[in-house]
Amino acid sequence: MSSTLQSKLRSLAPAHEVLTTRQLLEAGISDQSITRLVEQGVLNRVRRGIYCHTDAPVSENHDLIQVVKSAPRAVIVLISALKFHDIGTQQAHEVWIQLPSQSRVPKIEWPPIRVIRTRVKSLQVEGVEIHQLGGTSVPITTPARTVADCFKHRNKLGIDVCVEALRETVRERKATIGEIGRMARLLRIGKVVQPYLEAMI
Repeated sequence: MSSTLQSKLRSLAPAHEVLTTRQLLEAGISDQSITRLVEQGVLNRVRRGIYCHTDAPVSENHDLIQVVKSAPRAVIVLISALKFHDIGTQQAHEVWIQLPSQSRVPKIEWPPIRVIRTRVKSLQVEGVEIHQLGGTSVPITTPARTVADCFKHRNKLGIDVCVEALRETVRERKATIGEIGRMARLLRIGKVVQPYLEAMI
């Protein structure tokens, strides 16, 4: 590997846990060089268009980063958002993402994904924060929005998961009852969540 190529990779790898073909090309690394770097074991090809530098750190959020790189319109939600915010005891065996109703589902062999659809454009931004993880902007629902989402999808998660998330979020002051109530109304489940919020007062 040439010194120029080494320099280009050194400038990218520490700041980016996962790299796309576009990022490599924009850094001046050609398609041919990418192929050669994979053959030399310098880059690991995760899937089409997604790479990891062999020396790059692997964080606990690596799966979230990989999925968002493959699905730029995805928002991390539900169990995966609970896990990110350290709320409750649920383990995220899949990466739960929200996609617009007409958006294509990415072909990802690993990690496994679970897709929730929405037709409401505002839900791509309302109650969503952008977190910089491994050099990637990852949209994740806030604690308040995540709790409200859990109640909205209670048939998928079970009411026990919702109640646990609500209690811990309020107890740990990760969101207020008012913030959760506002998100519940936005999701049109205000009447469903209200009795649980009143029980917290």
